[in-house]
Amino acid sequence: MDDIRQILDKSTKPKKIGNTLSSMDYGKLPPQATDLEEAVLGALMLEKDAFTAVSDLLKEEVFYKPNHQKVYHAINELNKEGEPIDILTVTNKLKELGDLDIIGGPYFIAQLTSRVGSAANIEYHCRILLEKFIKRELIRISSEVTNQAFEDSSDVFDVLDFAEQNLFDVSQGNLNRANTRMSDLLHEAIKNIEDKDGDEKNTGVPSGFHELDEVTGGWQQSNLIIVAARPGMGKTAFALALARNAAIDYKKPVAIFSLEMEAVELVNRMISMETGLESDKLRKGQLSQDDWNQLHTNISMLSEAPIFINDTPGLSIMEFRSIARRLKQQNDVSLILIDYLQLMRGTGDNKGLREQEISMISRSLKGIAKELRIPIIALAQLSRKVEETADKRPLLSHLRESGAIEQDADMVCMLYRPEYYGIHQDAGGNPTDGLAQLIIAKNRHGSIRDINLGFIASQTKFHNLDSAPSLSNYVRKYGAEDSSDVGVEMDKEVKTKTLPSKMNDDDIPF
Repeated sequence: MDDIRQILDKSTKPKKIGNTLSSMDYGKLPPQATDLEEAVLGALMLEKDAFTAVSDLLKEEVFYKPNHQKVYHAINELNKEGEPIDILTVTNKLKELGDLDIIGGPYFIAQLTSRVGSAANIEYHCRILLEKFIKRELIRISSEVTNQAFEDSSDVFDVLDFAEQNLFDVSQGNLNRANTRMSDLLHEAIKNIEDKDGDEKNTGVPSGFHELDEVTGGWQQSNLIIVAARPGMGKTAFALALARNAAIDYKKPVAIFSLEMEAVELVNRMISMETGLESDKLRKGQLSQDDWNQLHTNISMLSEAPIFINDTPGLSIMEFRSIARRLKQQNDVSLILIDYLQLMRGTGDNKGLREQEISMISRSLKGIAKELRIPIIALAQLSRKVEETADKRPLLSHLRESGAIEQDADMVCMLYRPEYYGIHQDAGGNPTDGLAQLIIAKNRHGSIRDINLGFIASQTKFHNLDSAPSLSNYVRKYGAEDSSDVGVEMDKEVKTKTLPSKMNDDDIPF
């Protein structure tokens, strides 16, 4: 919307003069400027380069009079065919289309060119026409919303969807970003480089996982990141760990959209993360005095964390966009997480075509990330085809329901735990118990590699781990044969230097 305002502000708005026709007792007229419509059409037929200058601003509906719409349609058709645009060619094209007599014949076309001397002010005039058109669209949408709201049979959420979708269409349909000179872009790019600390490793929002941040430099603005996995891999646990690390350790405001779990459930898991208390105890309220002391001692940082949770079920992409924009404007959120993408709803235009709907959602998420200039991390489900492979290792082709997710995302990561599938050794003979891998399968701005993370199954806890073989060092060091025993000893040693996700799965597969 700010971009539309910038486009329209380039024109000087006319001053209001006392009583106008629309303010008199004769009733209100829709916003219009028919004299300028005539001037614009005349200018388009006078100078051959005029159409190129304003074609990104104009479309047929911008003109108020139907006759003017027909003339512009003929002009647009001539441009598509590569034909010259002048009074004769436009007259002939209208004759071909069967519209010439309807609009008033050749005399009407001649009158248009007589109303203007040159195309010098055509862009200024077009901006005024665009402003009038947007106002008419807002009036139309408001009237339809009002009528639907008065109908008892109307579903209020359908009315909201209608209003949001149509307002979004007005915004996007009339938005064309200006072209920017290379010199200006270079100046901005150099300034960004100068503003960054050369010793600062993370230029985006840090994940808190060191090996991951080395690859990404932190989650970068305007990026759409997909974290995909099969049920049971710990997607939600990983997402909460990312939110916790960004908000508490790096003071970055974070928004979480949970389409599956209630906000209180997420908070319980985050309390478990901060305090080290089992989430089962928290859920049942089975806390000893020591547990209560531990809870109150460690809860303060979480209470002050800039984390915002929205647990609206079945959230539509339009609702998400509106809420995300408010969060950015009011709280300056630096990171948004969605759990999970396939639970979102589209606009309702692709009912029965789930693949197209998912494609539209992923494309919209990328657009929102770019508009708000913040990273968006969306969790996603992998298809059951993963289970058909020998090593159960996920691939990009396993993304569920739509290949468009892969296309739209700047980065696609997949969580993989060999231990979950009963694979206890890798190809090199190293133990895989307690190992989780974040497979970076696509990275538009960097390298593709596997990130090794520690995972303690009994607590659904992720933590930093330099490499997979280092796990075997713990096995040898503590003589433990069971992965849970290894986890207990690892927890003691790495607790002070890692950013864990201290959460139990509670039999929830996500």
